[in-house]
Amino acid sequence: MSQWSDTITLARQLIERPSITPGDAGCQQLMIERLEDMGFHITSLPFNEVSNFWAVHGSSGPLLVFAGHTDVVPTGDPGQWRHQPFAAQIENGMLHGRGAADMKGSLAAMITACEGFLSDFPDHPGRIAFLITSDEEGPAVDGTVRVIDHLKQLGEHIDWCLVGEPSSSERIGDTLKNGRRGSLNAELTVRGHQGHVAYPQLADNPIHRLSPALAQLAATEWDQGNDFFPATTFQVSNINGGTGATNVIPGEVTILFNFRFSTELDAQTIEQRVETILQEHDLDYRIDWTLSGEPFLTGSGELVDAAVAAVQQVTGYTPQLSTSGGTSDGRFIAPGGSQVVELGPCNATIHKIDECVSIQDLDTLSEIYQQILQGLLSTT
Repeated sequence: MSQWSDTITLARQLIERPSITPGDAGCQQLMIERLEDMGFHITSLPFNEVSNFWAVHGSSGPLLVFAGHTDVVPTGDPGQWRHQPFAAQIENGMLHGRGAADMKGSLAAMITACEGFLSDFPDHPGRIAFLITSDEEGPAVDGTVRVIDHLKQLGEHIDWCLVGEPSSSERIGDTLKNGRRGSLNAELTVRGHQGHVAYPQLADNPIHRLSPALAQLAATEWDQGNDFFPATTFQVSNINGGTGATNVIPGEVTILFNFRFSTELDAQTIEQRVETILQEHDLDYRIDWTLSGEPFLTGSGELVDAAVAAVQQVTGYTPQLSTSGGTSDGRFIAPGGSQVVELGPCNATIHKIDECVSIQDLDTLSEIYQQILQGLLSTT
């Protein structure tokens, strides 16, 4: 018999599978076998190189979905890891490995929570489902968004969705993500005329032309946020111009920038305001916009109430509601009218060398998930 709990044992089995995006490396099959043993009906939904599945338990009533991903980000140089990234070693109460916190630990906790709940409530009202993808850390084109499209075609509606992203800051369950900011990306190219730096009158430096507009964009107050969201932010992530020579005025410059925006704005409004500034500076430019996701917010309601109550019951403290952080697959689920909350382990080591998670936290997380199930479905 293993010295570790079922949650830790399953988490280790998942971490041992090197499922770098869009690979799954058998993680989903491992989950599917456990879900089938519980009586879930499984639908595999592969799209191109991406593995997805949809699993449902129950035949009618409101639907609670556990959403997550089996893919992980690359490890970088394994030689820099103190514990090998896919060895799933445990030391001093910490489980080490790529995906331990983001988010194979959560997946294991979801499975064992359902096993515990169904043992206590085999004839529960409502339905439980799993929406699992191997394309969250990558382009996110053939993953959750495609599964949601499939569910829409079937007329399926998700009432509540619990995403296992690592939401906690200092201790397990101290933070619940009840929304996320929108993310809007742009690639802006400003054109000038190439020439010799000694003869600037014969050239037109696009970097010089862009600079005042860029300064205005950086200084603009886009909004003041609201009770749930901080103010919208503008950040330049890349600038590329020139030939590499010190004596050549470039012919064009390209910059990449991003907006993380609140529910006070929408993508169309941001685009219009940016292009108005660019036009005011009389720039010869081309801009390409990519919307990664609109902001979403789950206010007070059954899911938030059940999640807060579960954390309080299991841990004894009250979690803080937050919309901080990057994007998650919740952005594909919330627009359908679903209540969405993210709850998972501490996020201090995610995407880092020597990613790890407390084994005690994972066992606690499984208890919290089981209490949420009980709060929503044992009395529905």
